[in-house]
Amino acid sequence: MSFPLLTATAALPAIGAIATAAVPAARRTAAKWLALLFSLATLALAITVLVRFDPDGDRYQLTESHSWIADFGVRYELGVDGIAVALIALTALLIPFIVLAGWHDADPLETGSRRWRPTQGFFALILAVEAMVIISFEATDVFLFYIFFEAMLIPMYFLIGGFGDRAHEHGEEKAATQRSYAAVKFLLYNLAGGLIMLAAVIGLYVVAGNFSLTEIAQARANGELEMATSTERWLFLGFFFAFAVKAPLWPLHTWLPNAMQESTAPVAVLITAVVDKVGTFAMLRFCLQLFPEASTWATPVIMVLAVISIIYGALLAVGQRDIKRLIAYASISHFGFIVMGIFAMTSQGQSGATLYMVNHGISTAVLMLIAGFLISRRGSRLIADFGGVQKVAPVLAGTFLIGGLATLSLPGLAPFVSEFLVLVGTFTRYPVIGIIATFGIVLAALYTLVLYQRTMTGPVKPEVAAMPDLRMREIAVVAPLVVLLVFLGVYPKPVTDVVNPAVKQTLSDVQKKDPQPEVEAAK
Repeated sequence: MSFPLLTATAALPAIGAIATAAVPAARRTAAKWLALLFSLATLALAITVLVRFDPDGDRYQLTESHSWIADFGVRYELGVDGIAVALIALTALLIPFIVLAGWHDADPLETGSRRWRPTQGFFALILAVEAMVIISFEATDVFLFYIFFEAMLIPMYFLIGGFGDRAHEHGEEKAATQRSYAAVKFLLYNLAGGLIMLAAVIGLYVVAGNFSLTEIAQARANGELEMATSTERWLFLGFFFAFAVKAPLWPLHTWLPNAMQESTAPVAVLITAVVDKVGTFAMLRFCLQLFPEASTWATPVIMVLAVISIIYGALLAVGQRDIKRLIAYASISHFGFIVMGIFAMTSQGQSGATLYMVNHGISTAVLMLIAGFLISRRGSRLIADFGGVQKVAPVLAGTFLIGGLATLSLPGLAPFVSEFLVLVGTFTRYPVIGIIATFGIVLAALYTLVLYQRTMTGPVKPEVAAMPDLRMREIAVVAPLVVLLVFLGVYPKPVTDVVNPAVKQTLSDVQKKDPQPEVEAAK
């Protein structure tokens, strides 16, 4: 029996969560180092998965299959394609930086405060989320996927509600109220989507007789499983609704700005760079593969929702006064690009969307973590409370600028390639949608450069005059991510080589081919 590598990759952070939570309360530093050690060990396993994966091999590799709930056809089935491998690598890469960035975020509050923060719990919850996200990327049994798709809401709820940002202009009591509101809103939105999906999961079982993604997809492809058109469309809508909430896609997005605003910067990165990717990934793996006809039927409406997300998110980002809310609305705009690329039903669009998931995770991590360092120094999230930071903290300002330029998809940085592919793939089928979406790029340049100008340039405000530059721990957090942004910006081939075969198979599931160019190239 071969070593269960996929199980080990998901189980290791889960074991780390239990071990970290069990550290005595007086040993906070030991808990931090233990969490970091487990996150690095998980990264090593994720790299092993990446190395052992053959892009030209079978669609699902490193598979594991065991009977679980036999009476209901539920199996413990895992397998990864190129898209899943890329996102597992992204998740495992970001968690150590999230742990390092949040090194002091769960330390006891100031003397005299009645609030106590369990440091061990903070890092244990981060590792628990990592375990659930990774197994969600690996699961090829629909019921198994659903369990962890929903279960990750529990640790995220406590991370948002229990470990919020200390920089709050309304005091501790008001801050606690707003954190609770953000956490409850996050939970209710995602639970609503999950309950609708549960009904669709049950419906799928009634129609197919099992929960195996590979068996159902194969039976559909061979004509052995027929679904009535109306049944397929209703099931598709049940799955898509849950994934659109998680993504988040307009108009189901309103939980994200509150959750990111009230979270610590590392938890905000965990939300938008890691957890939300499960929603867009699931659109590719489950919606398109299980319901190809319904996916094609719903595409025009979804493309409109995606382009609304792009423009709406960018417009609201322009008008934000709060740094974290600005980044949240920018992420809504970016997720619009990802969804647009998925449902453009072209190889360029879907390759770009998958690459965008990876690149957005890295660029958002850089921007949000630097924003967190900035906010913790000033004690405020308001843009108007900053000014002239580049004169007193040039390294901080420089890395913030790189994160901002990546967010607006500057050529030479990683998000540019993915955004370009998404737009090219969209133009070939939906030229009007593609043209409208390009305005999102213009707006991105506006909100990013205005943010940098108002916080980093101009006269030095007295409140930031003594602001320290990045410390060694903080440089260790952002420097590797900045290097990766540049590397993937000029050489994205390592990622595209992994994801492209999976994209071609996904297009084959929905029986789509790339449109032929109207004018043939000269020979």
